[in-house]
Amino acid sequence: MEEDLISKKELLELTGISYGQLYRWKRKQLIPEDWFIRKSAFTGQETFFPKERMLRRVHNIINMKGDLSLDELAEKLADTTSFAHAHLSLSAAQLLERNIVSKATLDRFGDATAGGKKYTFDQVVHLVAVDGLISKGDMNLDEADGMFRTLTNNTARFAGKSWELFFIRKMGASFFLLAAAPAELIFDEGTRLVSRLSLTDLVEQLNGKLN
Repeated sequence: MEEDLISKKELLELTGISYGQLYRWKRKQLIPEDWFIRKSAFTGQETFFPKERMLRRVHNIINMKGDLSLDELAEKLADTTSFAHAHLSLSAAQLLERNIVSKATLDRFGDATAGGKKYTFDQVVHLVAVDGLISKGDMNLDEADGMFRTLTNNTARFAGKSWELFFIRKMGASFFLLAAAPAELIFDEGTRLVSRLSLTDLVEQLNGKLN
């Protein structure tokens, strides 16, 4: 499954940023060079971006640029897997107040028996990952159980490194695959890649809600 794209024109209209801002952020490396994708369109060659990642990045830049210079911001965004949140500890109430995960996800995957429980950075990332796919309707609850179990049981093996999770379906069966990032996988015919999540993107998503 190819990632959804958004055209440059749609991006500027949707976010309200200017052409000059977009390319100034590119020069400052706030937006990765490889996110600028040239493709043929009926009007000729146009520039597109990975939609979800780009909208999240623009949202984070706009939210943080009031407190940081562009150079400081570039350093912060490039450092999303630096484990700056290694000591992160959030309660269920804080997760809900900051709209980090939904109550439905927390009720199913959180530890409801521990009233004053604080969730660690890894636990919050796992909840964010599952919550995102459930809210988009990309997986059912049984699949979400399998994905959460995969993350909980295996991400510790990548300590200090970034990882990617692939959610795939073939002949009605669902599978999850974890790999060190960046991973380049080739699937056989008939396999559908439903979603590809990376620790980097999940941390950036979390950063956006914590700042």
